[in-house]
Amino acid sequence: MAVTRRFLAWAALPAACLLAACGSGEPAQPAPEITQEDRDYGAEHHPQLLAEFGGAYSGSQAQYVRSVGERIAHAAQLDGECTFTLVNSDVVNAFAVPGCYIYLTRGLMAVVTSEAELASVLGHEVGHIVAEHSQRQEQRSVWRKLGVIAVSLTGSERLTQLAGQAAQYFGLRYSRRQEYQADDLGVGYLRAAGYDVYAAAEMLADLQRQERFMQATNGRDAARSIPEWALSHPLTENRIERARETARKTGLKDDALPENADAFLARVDGLLYGDDPEQGFVIGRRFAHPMMRIGFEAPSGFSLTNSPQAVGLNGPQGLSGEFGGGAIPAGGLKAYAEALAGKVLGDTPAQVERAAATRINGLPAILLEMRVAVRDGSIPLSIAAYDGGGGEAYHFIIVSPPGDPQAAAVTALFQSFRRLTAQEAATLRPRVIRAVRVGAGDTPDTLVRRMADPAPRALFELLNGRDGGRPPSAGELVKIVTYRDAR
Repeated sequence: MAVTRRFLAWAALPAACLLAACGSGEPAQPAPEITQEDRDYGAEHHPQLLAEFGGAYSGSQAQYVRSVGERIAHAAQLDGECTFTLVNSDVVNAFAVPGCYIYLTRGLMAVVTSEAELASVLGHEVGHIVAEHSQRQEQRSVWRKLGVIAVSLTGSERLTQLAGQAAQYFGLRYSRRQEYQADDLGVGYLRAAGYDVYAAAEMLADLQRQERFMQATNGRDAARSIPEWALSHPLTENRIERARETARKTGLKDDALPENADAFLARVDGLLYGDDPEQGFVIGRRFAHPMMRIGFEAPSGFSLTNSPQAVGLNGPQGLSGEFGGGAIPAGGLKAYAEALAGKVLGDTPAQVERAAATRINGLPAILLEMRVAVRDGSIPLSIAAYDGGGGEAYHFIIVSPPGDPQAAAVTALFQSFRRLTAQEAATLRPRVIRAVRVGAGDTPDTLVRRMADPAPRALFELLNGRDGGRPPSAGELVKIVTYRDAR
């Protein structure tokens, strides 16, 4: 099935009209409409997006996100029209797909500090839907036109997915005008839903704290040193102040409407923080799986996205692909590599330029380099398959831009795959967020000592919206991160 991208027209909804509606209680615009075409489009892409970006999170927090989202959808006059999904990814992000499919990662849910802030994220994304902001800024245009679109014309659905057809939404870029418009709409939805209208500015400030946290911890997640949401929806002091001014124009004072902070903290208790051990751990550009005892490290400039099916890889200049695994068939590793190539290519013409059996870090491996025919040229496709022992194989599949400027990076990636030692695997333990009540004898130091993180004080301040300011008060609920089997 070939999937091509649609571009929707922008609809300008003046902020002044929106704010007037907040004051009058009357809608400033006719009720928005989700077309059947958009519903079909969103429904078609929903499973693909979930498969690529971690799957749906199954904890109780998922229903909480849906309930807050439905409250925002009602405020936007879209009752029953939107689908809100909590995504099982620690990447800090949220995005929207036509048909009013709204996605929020558990990584972003961990960073916000109140139900009103959560509602502001969902309201902002609903604003993008209402204003039809699906047309992204043109970036990497050569690869996008010759790669993703051209690959889709080959008829190989698998190759199209690897080329990043779904990833366009996860990394969606909006113009400043579009961001301001979604901010304004989101503030209006907050008021109509009964939430503190200043929560939008506070949420943006949370994202700034996340950015400073990543920088202060020496880029421990160098491939994602700036939150994905900040890249998709650029943060500036001007934008934060503008969100505050938009809230002031409603005539409401800060905290005139509830934030529901304690309710949020109680619901976020138990949320998985960091990586899901069943999917392995992404630590910066490194992937490590404690159960399979395997790992690799991607070169500088790569980002990794974990999911139940595979680890998604995105590199410079549009390079993309995956890391996965499976059982070795009767024909051995060679048969595994050939079957993998056949599954990826389908009926797409391709020329094998190199096929080599080798050993990488002591493991038998097969390397395949091919050029895949697309309209107006060809693109490089590289596969590395490894015998992991016990009848299991692992593999990389990488689709490169037409000019293949990243060949050295791909080689370095392939050479990094290895087995983990028992000691390395034992250090990989799942963590969760816990909402704890500050005791009379608690101090910042006693709370920080309970944190399971290399930078415990910085993470404590980030998760609780603090910048080294006032200490927590006795009886206050705060978030800490612990190992799942500890309290």
